Amino acid sequence: MLTFLKASGLSRRINIALVGNPNSGKSSLFNVLTGLNQKVGNFPGVTVDKKTGTSTISENITANFIDLPGTYSLYPKRADEWVAYKVLLQQDESIKPDMILLVADASNLKRNLLFCSQIIDLKIPVVVALSMMDLAKSKGTQIDIPGLERELGVPIVSINPRKNRGITALKKAIEISVENGQQVQARDFIDAEQLAPSAVAEVKNMLPAVSNYTAIHFLINHENFLLDERLQEQIEETERKNNFNPTRTQAEEIMQRYARIKHIMQQTVVESDPLQKSLFTERLDNILLHRRWGYIILLAVLFILFQSVFWIAKYPMDFIDWGFGTFSGWLSGILPATWWSDLLLNGIVAGLSGIVVFIPQIMILFGIITLLEDTGYMARISFLTDKLMRKVGLNGKSVMPMISGFACAVPAIMSARNIENKKERLLTIMVTPLMSCSARLPVYTILIALVIPSKIYFGFLSLQGLVMMLLYLLGTVMALVVAWVMKWFIKSVERSYFILELPVYRNPRWKNVLYTMIEKAKIFVFQAGKVIMIISLLLWGLSNYGPPEKMRAVTNSYDAQILQQPDKSAELTRQKKAALLQTSFAGTLGKAIEPVIAPLGFDWKIGIALVTSFAAREVFVGTMATLYSVGEGADETDSTLRQKMSSAVRQDGTKVYTLATGLSLLIFYVFAMQCMSTIAIVKRETKSWKWPLVQLAYMTGLAYCMSLLVYVLFK
Repeated sequence: MLTFLKASGLSRRINIALVGNPNSGKSSLFNVLTGLNQKVGNFPGVTVDKKTGTSTISENITANFIDLPGTYSLYPKRADEWVAYKVLLQQDESIKPDMILLVADASNLKRNLLFCSQIIDLKIPVVVALSMMDLAKSKGTQIDIPGLERELGVPIVSINPRKNRGITALKKAIEISVENGQQVQARDFIDAEQLAPSAVAEVKNMLPAVSNYTAIHFLINHENFLLDERLQEQIEETERKNNFNPTRTQAEEIMQRYARIKHIMQQTVVESDPLQKSLFTERLDNILLHRRWGYIILLAVLFILFQSVFWIAKYPMDFIDWGFGTFSGWLSGILPATWWSDLLLNGIVAGLSGIVVFIPQIMILFGIITLLEDTGYMARISFLTDKLMRKVGLNGKSVMPMISGFACAVPAIMSARNIENKKERLLTIMVTPLMSCSARLPVYTILIALVIPSKIYFGFLSLQGLVMMLLYLLGTVMALVVAWVMKWFIKSVERSYFILELPVYRNPRWKNVLYTMIEKAKIFVFQAGKVIMIISLLLWGLSNYGPPEKMRAVTNSYDAQILQQPDKSAELTRQKKAALLQTSFAGTLGKAIEPVIAPLGFDWKIGIALVTSFAAREVFVGTMATLYSVGEGADETDSTLRQKMSSAVRQDGTKVYTLATGLSLLIFYVFAMQCMSTIAIVKRETKSWKWPLVQLAYMTGLAYCMSLLVYVLFK
């Protein structure tokens, strides 16, 4: 550990470990402190993210912050908790923290103080950042920060990272701690030596630099520490000689800590009517977690969610659709008939319209999901579904990654690290991509609008919204079916337990809801949007160019026909554009795969969209926008994509997008993998190509078979 130099005037760089309970505001503080000076990697040997960043603390001090995974205590169970644990115990070869910055949630102070007290007893310089003070005040909780500071013996600073409050004071507290170094030490929170007096004394003789409490952890977990063989044997012998019982020691420690925490809470924290709040929560839980009504309410919540996605978003989407159609028509009227104007209209504008039009739906979906999380209902969904999950080989902890899969499978799969049981974690990873992510939403929207009538029943029930909900439920049900099948093939002897803290119900933070809606829209526009635009421009090139001799032959043939039949020039011009598109590189690719997808009711244009959307599912819409724009006549450029797809016909004159084809394509996108990023993250999380390849194979096969079945039934 670095011994700090006092008032030396020398510039120095220190390592600060940023720790805290999950959802305590740690990541927000890390982002504020480090800004753009961040790097993301992996801790050696594990798939846990390592986020590091630099920040200037004062003129003489620069800090390297390491954002460690959230954890509730210094007794690790999950892989990410082990990562944080080893760093804090100075047992990670790559990171040796000189100081700890602990973020504690003021609205859940009692729970956070357990971890805080353990960190204090490690005897590493620590500063506590108290977050969520606004939420604590809204709950009627008053905290005497100076009194809490005296009780704990460490600096405490109230912060609000989102409003950039308290950051200057926090840096000053860090600077003072650096200057004081080892001279100011917090007193012991508990008397760790009394937990195992003889054993602790012997470990301290072997390792004089460690604290009494750190010695306890060497006795419990020395097999996982960076110790030579001689030390390992000596500690093992100490355990045997003193009949050291890790389980009993841990239990006694936790009891001592909570007794001290209870005293501190009585001295420094005033809560308003905790009994009344508890009674309200219990009464509400009696309804929302009821064995019958609970599931009915859950289905009603999901029904309202998906109805809202169509009902509320319809008006802004229609306006955006109309705006792009009008703008495209206006541009086509003033621009010359050159290649660059065609690129602008049918490449850039068409691709851009396929991005912007879906922003309202994405914002509404994530806004409602954030509301469910903020109010505390999302945790109830996990509790409610645990019994069902266990029947298919999962548990309640699998629910959160699967629900997160409605947003994006990549972070959802990463969040499965919280599942201790390896079999349940693997099963969760394997089925999470079946949950309909936000990338599927644009595909669902355009296809449902094409083949499902816009009917309202009973004055509020939208048929299109109902179909949307059924698609989401279909993916969820199939995920459970696949998990049930796979549990017989993936063997494990581990037993799993589901322990969940149900938060109190609270009013949603509307600013947080709005912030999340805007952020998700920005992510869609600037991340997915970039992919869509690049593929739209690439497709424009592939759709406008082809084998020179064949393209020239088509052009000469139709030009001759137009000269011979000038009265049919408009119709022949449209036929010429369609023929050139089929002869282009894009058309050649589509025609090559058409025999494989024709049994599903798909034509060659849909085939191209299936290929391009493997980069990202939402690219399907941009692909169709480009292909149909290239294939249209100049007098139809003001048509919307929906109108163009609705009027699309095959060579025999039949409509492309019938009910059978539309439903077949919807089902295909419900089940197909179609996402390179998901494959990459599954490989990273499982450390093997076996499971992502199995996932790709079963999802593609499932999508093809189910799509074929639906097409045959509705044809």
